[in-house]
Amino acid sequence: MTAEPLLQVRDLKVHFAVRRGLLQRTVGTIKAVDGVSFDVAKGTTLGLVGESGCGKSTTGRALLRLVPPTSGSVRLGGIDLGALSAGDLRKQRRRMQMIFQDPYASLNPRMTILDIVAEPLGVHGLVKTPRERLEKVAHLMETVGLEPSYMRRYPHEFSGGQRQRIGIARAISLSPELVIADEPVSALDVSIQAQIVNLLTQLQSDLGLTYVFIAHDLAVVRHLSREIAVMYLGRIVERAPAEELFAHPEHPYTQALLSAIPIPDPKIERKRKRLVLVGDVPSPLDPPTGCHFHTRCPYVMDRCRVEAPALVECGEGHFAACHLEEVPALEIA
Repeated sequence: MTAEPLLQVRDLKVHFAVRRGLLQRTVGTIKAVDGVSFDVAKGTTLGLVGESGCGKSTTGRALLRLVPPTSGSVRLGGIDLGALSAGDLRKQRRRMQMIFQDPYASLNPRMTILDIVAEPLGVHGLVKTPRERLEKVAHLMETVGLEPSYMRRYPHEFSGGQRQRIGIARAISLSPELVIADEPVSALDVSIQAQIVNLLTQLQSDLGLTYVFIAHDLAVVRHLSREIAVMYLGRIVERAPAEELFAHPEHPYTQALLSAIPIPDPKIERKRKRLVLVGDVPSPLDPPTGCHFHTRCPYVMDRCRVEAPALVECGEGHFAACHLEEVPALEIA
């Protein structure tokens, strides 16, 4: 018997109505997230990857109900978040927090670092006195590698990497169980990215955090994640343990993503076969029928144009949504 996952997502959909004209009539629907399901075990990391516009960030926000889901369910520790009242949902928010992508836009420029980090503590009544507030913020700043003496400063006095550390301190201030990290290193320099990734790994080890790590950099995701889910146009097309996904990608889209990762060896790089995709990602306002990927897939069949493939198990813990019984192997490294 395995323990129940901390996070359970079933058939999650997030659709946005497109309105135009003076009367704001609905003229279409953007299917940003179109039937996503996955589990995340406590203390582990699920990497969510894909091209820009595939629905990764919308999925992350829907998990925390920052964006209202159209349908589907999200359970945190067995509790259905969609069935909660506003008051009960607010109590559950202590258990789930978010690290935002932009360290410049996610911090209020008019608030000191002390006020930014302490704000969640005050909202949930976790500090009673000014002294306790100072001590708690000082401890959080030390935890993320910042000098406590900086707490009286404002966000504009910090670098991008330091600002992201402040965002992380705010996210862990309530001792959450689940943290949604929405591309937390994409806006940072490469050298700073490594520091932030190492910090997140250390915090997970020390605090027992569970992550949903959203990114488009597969190398970063591989370093952090136990399992990886690949999204394309609102749907998960492949999900597998990290090393298994890199060793044996079963979906053509995953193969294309992995083949685009450069290898720091000129001899191997010159000989390596690449799977190059043609065309652009279709609009989620008018997605292709059948398999969403068929307009760019090098192995497309007639069946792909009319029938959407189910996400089926093709190995132990390895799921892929493809009509091909066996996708041609591609040497990734």
